[in-house]
Amino acid sequence: MIKNILNKLPRKQGKLVENRDGRSSTFSSNVSTASRNNNTPGSRSGNSNAGSHSGINSTLNSSVNHGNKLPHILNMKENGNTGVLPYELLPSFKDVPNVEKQNLLIEKLNLCCVVFDFTDPTKNLKEKDIKRQTLEDIVDYITSAKGKFPETVMQEIVRMVSINLFRTLYTQPREKKVLEAFNLEEDEPLMDPAWSHLQIVHEFLLRFVASPETDAKLAKRYIDHFFVLRLLDLFDSEDPREREYLKTVLHRIYGKFMVHRPFIRKAINNIFYRFIFETEKHNGIAELLEILGSIINGFALPLKEEHKLFLVRVLIPLHKPKCVPTYHQQLSYCITLFVEKDCKLADTVIRGLLKYWPITNSSKEVMFLGELEEVLEATQPPEFQRCMVPLFRQICHCLCSSHFQVAERAFFLWNNDHIENLIKQNREVILPIIFPAFEKNARNHWNQAVKSLTLNVQKIFSDTDPELFEECLLKYQEDEAQEEEIKIQREAAWKHLEDIAAVKVSINKPVLVSHRISTNPLSG
Repeated sequence: MIKNILNKLPRKQGKLVENRDGRSSTFSSNVSTASRNNNTPGSRSGNSNAGSHSGINSTLNSSVNHGNKLPHILNMKENGNTGVLPYELLPSFKDVPNVEKQNLLIEKLNLCCVVFDFTDPTKNLKEKDIKRQTLEDIVDYITSAKGKFPETVMQEIVRMVSINLFRTLYTQPREKKVLEAFNLEEDEPLMDPAWSHLQIVHEFLLRFVASPETDAKLAKRYIDHFFVLRLLDLFDSEDPREREYLKTVLHRIYGKFMVHRPFIRKAINNIFYRFIFETEKHNGIAELLEILGSIINGFALPLKEEHKLFLVRVLIPLHKPKCVPTYHQQLSYCITLFVEKDCKLADTVIRGLLKYWPITNSSKEVMFLGELEEVLEATQPPEFQRCMVPLFRQICHCLCSSHFQVAERAFFLWNNDHIENLIKQNREVILPIIFPAFEKNARNHWNQAVKSLTLNVQKIFSDTDPELFEECLLKYQEDEAQEEEIKIQREAAWKHLEDIAAVKVSINKPVLVSHRISTNPLSG
């Protein structure tokens, strides 16, 4: 009788069932273990303010209400002794009446809360396949569901998603590398071994968020700030397939839950701040910028001060890290969108680019020139005039660069009709700045293609304003003659010093030379 009473008591899912010989059961992953691992200190996806949010915490503890449907499946006894945990496939939705489908969905969600170890591909093959089939079944059900999802179902959905996705990110063991020599482009991406399950969970979350049957006012209790933070932590995953799913899911959450929009933008900003000023290491910067590109595209005009500060404090400093080639395309798109929405920001953007302009990295310099062309294409004459002097001083350095790709990319600016017109309208200021680069290239540059481009651009200026071109040529020749004279005087001064030193070398007396002697080598 006592045994019958004990058998009726609810059992915890989190307790491992042991075999007759005292060893643990055939699979050790379970709901409690998974949720406990999610909050392990020091994990890459951990968050310090986990205890301050109640949405996910309530879902993780919801097994009190609905978790009692699964233990009779997981915890069975054979011949009075504790045996191997059975993990059996539940009936399909099409095999049960409509009134029981909701209860079956909750049972299937509970079944999917068991997390398996994929580091050993030979372990729990049958159970892994059962979970995969169950996940696919609930994805189909969510897609074709009719009628709003009740709160109990939402609670279990978010609980299952949290247990499966919010984990310590799998990292590939690497040899120790010097930071400067670490090239993210050449490094092969890491594929998560559990992707066969993770992909379906991501697809399930995407369809749940996008479903018209998901009531945003009700779902925001569970897809809350804490859930969003944990989702953003996953963007540091090394698996590009997961980051692609996360990008789509976060964008759908941003669109559906308007109340979360300011928080999402602020949380993304914090990721960027840490990346720019602390770590310079994050795998999901490109995907986050792609999401922001869509968000920026929807900004209303006139732009809020908050959005302009985001441009100045986040987007422009993102040009600083060494790994900017991995996300430069998305960054350039976001920058250009700001200039297209508010042309007055062109001066701020161009001066920001000049601030972070690379000095020794030629490939990065080529990228900056490409981005500069896109910005200039959206720049109006008043903003162009504010920054054209420092801008063309930098372009002058690029035009006469010994790296032929940098010089070519700089000359290609004249292929853009809008930029060429801006230059022609302000040629009185611009041509004297860049004319020395033309003469140096025409005489001394080693690359024939650069020489040809130089002659073509020179011809554009000479045809547009022959008098200004001739004036710049005469000025260059005068400056060149003056430089040659200064060079001769400098050499003569050094020769004079050497003669004085040779006279007094025998007595080991220090040589004192006045300023007049150094500037007038013919005296004395």
